[in-house]
Amino acid sequence: MRVAIVGAGWAGMAAAVTATRAGHCAIVFEASRAVGGRARALQGTLPDGIPVVLDNGQHILIGAYTRTLELMRSVGADPVTCLKRLPLDLRLPDGAGIALPLWPSPLDAVAGIATAQGWTWADRWSLVRASIGWQVSRFRCAPGTTVTDLCHHVSPTVQSTLIDPLCVSALNTPADRACGRVFLTVLRDSLFGGRGSSNLLLPTTDMARLFPATAATWLQARGAEVRTSVRVTRLEAAAQGSAGRWQVNGEVFDAVIWATSSSNAASALMEYAQHATETIANHLRIWAATAGALQFESIATVYAHGPTARLARPMVALRSDATYPAQFVFDRGQLDGTQGLLAFVVSASSGDKDTIEQQVLAQARAQLGLELVAVQTVIEKRATFACTPALQRPPATIAPDLWACGDYVAGPYPATLEGAVRSGTEAASLLAALD
Repeated sequence: MRVAIVGAGWAGMAAAVTATRAGHCAIVFEASRAVGGRARALQGTLPDGIPVVLDNGQHILIGAYTRTLELMRSVGADPVTCLKRLPLDLRLPDGAGIALPLWPSPLDAVAGIATAQGWTWADRWSLVRASIGWQVSRFRCAPGTTVTDLCHHVSPTVQSTLIDPLCVSALNTPADRACGRVFLTVLRDSLFGGRGSSNLLLPTTDMARLFPATAATWLQARGAEVRTSVRVTRLEAAAQGSAGRWQVNGEVFDAVIWATSSSNAASALMEYAQHATETIANHLRIWAATAGALQFESIATVYAHGPTARLARPMVALRSDATYPAQFVFDRGQLDGTQGLLAFVVSASSGDKDTIEQQVLAQARAQLGLELVAVQTVIEKRATFACTPALQRPPATIAPDLWACGDYVAGPYPATLEGAVRSGTEAASLLAALD
């Protein structure tokens, strides 16, 4: 079948690869000049004028991203060489906090809890007791439960050095507003998911080459098309009895997978509904209304440079508050070899670019003892949907033979790369029903 995939982010490229592997003819439409969506490569310049490849936000993967890792391997992006695997380490610059050894689960968690710096035995017991409760409940909770509600028996120290960093990094939503159910799913599949599932996988190359750009090369070698700088301006259901089921920019396709952001998808489908038959228009409007109701969280990444800047570890947790907003900092010198370049991540960020940049530079002085120069600050204002309790997310099916994929589509995971990839592969798997 001829399948149109609108959007070349991680979800769209996952759908295209899955469809191609199943023997279909995939045509990918991407409005921008590059693939990757919100996890793509950017060009930057260091203070000394040397060009450098950055990312549209610093990203990490974890060992539990099984679908992402499998798809990377299938297109020739070897996770062993593209990702630096480390045990989960949420320690602060002074060493306080928890770090797990590279041991089998659950021994790694037991050792990490037992050796956590700055934790009393009461702190440790509060986490053990909570963990037992989550396992007894099979990682389920009431629909309206927040992460703060879920962790009310955990000590303030464990909350601030483990729960809060995990929550904001995985859900990009503060614990007092974040969905407890989704957080439990993340805990189940990472900390309690078996050997290596909680490992940090830090990219040693840019995000485009990590998967989407490599996937584009793989697709083109197999007869698929990736059309960049091509915006979809027209979507129409084909007339009954005609060849194909949908027309995209006038071309006939058997199915369409819409893989753009939720806001783009909602506005585009509402526009197309004006010219559709009443039955199709109702499908488009209902889906678009659900997608359009999502709220968003911002993520800021401040790239900063110092000639001799180097961290004790590739990723270091930071003490975060309204004055010093970054939760993590990454040493790109230990990842991609760009010595002296650090990436500070501010999840669920607020404020303008200049303010965030100055706050982070001050945070580097106060917490790391480093004088840095800002290289580039990237703020993705709609980085993720706000993962709040009892949130209604749009389904994968929009209309007959028209599906959606993306990290915001209904599913068990928050807005992560794994969520996007799983959504894309699952949308493409629905093509089997049309064979």
